[in-house]
Amino acid sequence: MAASSVCRAGGAAARALLLGARPPAALLTLTRSRGAATYAQTLQNVPETQVTTLENGLRVASEESPQPTCTVGVWIGVGSRYENEKNNGAGFFVEHLAFKGTKNRPGAAFEKEVESMGAHLNGYTSREQTAYYIKALSKDMPKAVELLADIVQNCALEDSQVEKERGVILQELKEIDSNLEVVALDYLHATAFQGTPLARTVEGTTDNIKHLTRADLASYVDNHFKAPRMVLAAAGGISHKELVDAAKQHFSGVPFKYKEDSVPVLSRCRFTGSEIRARDDGLPVAHIALAVEGPGWADPDNVVLNVANAIMGRYDRTFGGGKNQSSRLATLAVEHNLCHSFQTFNTSYSDTGLFGFHFVSDPLSIDDMMFCAQGEWMRLCTSTTESEVERAKNYLRNAMVAQLDGTTPVCENIGSHLLNYGRRIPLEEWDARIAAVDARMVRDVCSKYIYDKCPAIAAVGPIELGDKKEVKGTPSSQAMLGWLKTSQEGSSQKKENDLPKGMRQFSHSPSPRKTSAGILQQWLGKEGDPPAKKHKG
Repeated sequence: MAASSVCRAGGAAARALLLGARPPAALLTLTRSRGAATYAQTLQNVPETQVTTLENGLRVASEESPQPTCTVGVWIGVGSRYENEKNNGAGFFVEHLAFKGTKNRPGAAFEKEVESMGAHLNGYTSREQTAYYIKALSKDMPKAVELLADIVQNCALEDSQVEKERGVILQELKEIDSNLEVVALDYLHATAFQGTPLARTVEGTTDNIKHLTRADLASYVDNHFKAPRMVLAAAGGISHKELVDAAKQHFSGVPFKYKEDSVPVLSRCRFTGSEIRARDDGLPVAHIALAVEGPGWADPDNVVLNVANAIMGRYDRTFGGGKNQSSRLATLAVEHNLCHSFQTFNTSYSDTGLFGFHFVSDPLSIDDMMFCAQGEWMRLCTSTTESEVERAKNYLRNAMVAQLDGTTPVCENIGSHLLNYGRRIPLEEWDARIAAVDARMVRDVCSKYIYDKCPAIAAVGPIELGDKKEVKGTPSSQAMLGWLKTSQEGSSQKKENDLPKGMRQFSHSPSPRKTSAGILQQWLGKEGDPPAKKHKG
């Protein structure tokens, strides 16, 4: 009897404790309200980016946050686009030598100084930008600035190191050639921007790497590493005033004058609708990349095109979800085994860009995948829905907030923004731009860039692309792909002699395969035939 009383008393006490620990209803409502406002509060609470310009034109920008570490880097507005045929690859070569010692710190001493800080030193070169950055403890920020200034102004470029890195780079080029996705996208640039600097690869040609001299590399640095084209960016537990003081001490000597006494302005790189093929039937899969000309960095259409890409989605066989994917193209890829993977891209440069997609497919599925991907493009132009746009906008918001994860991505965001836009665009402004996009805007902007435009196509591997001009039993398919027919007839074809070694002209297959009627009917059946649009020709 006593035991049962104790049990009942214990149970009552437990219930009273649980009930007593429950917060009032008003507090629960407040908690839920705080949770719902988290995203908005996150955007509003991002620290301000402070920018100071030194007397020589170098910009110093930082975002302060209560972090025990910081990332400090130098972003320079120079890349392979500023090179010519003879020195293509010089920027990539200089990047390799940047961490091999300076005139003030020989190789071993330089490495020891970085390691003693426990810092992480890295860099990269692209077609329009070069960056060197250090992640270290916040207290070591002044030393990081000093090291970066030494790299930029006093890179040793010793003959012994030049020869050593030459072999390293040649080995890297062999490894890059085995990455067919990179190869396909490089070929896409080569044909889309043929005859212009954007057609060249960042790494340069094997022949150039073999023959570049120390004098060539020194000339590249002297001509392009100028203060007005540099941004010293920092993020983390730092003080902007201390950063500016360190910059004045170590970066004031960066030259700012050019031979012509002005910052050189790049000429526009024209886009050419064209096709290029590197056929190799010994490879197991084909890599196909297709793109139309996209907008430059500062064009507001970029936000809309990024929403369109999010609608089209991406897919890889390793993904979960199977047929239950939000991307219609991914669902088709799963159900009909169209490809191993596909991804969309919107690559921007200062005055132009590439808006397109890349996929990896078995040889016998290339035609079907190409047709369905093109059909999805046309659906973006004609029948995009509001529900799809809302999903895509949420995807972009998630990707945008992910930039806050760590000091390195924040620092890179600051440096690249100041070079591309002249200022760092706040997340609140990006969110407002995303929120303003609706289905009509997606249809209009996609029609502007896709419909009746000449695409550039690059294909690598066992390729035999068919001609989709006729699909029996589907009259509306003619209207959907009319833009492609027009652009194929009007596009500029590269001559055999103009192509890189080992490549031949991309042309239609002599015996085209026809798209599976089942795939086409399924594609059309979900929302009916897209409305036909008139096209030129």
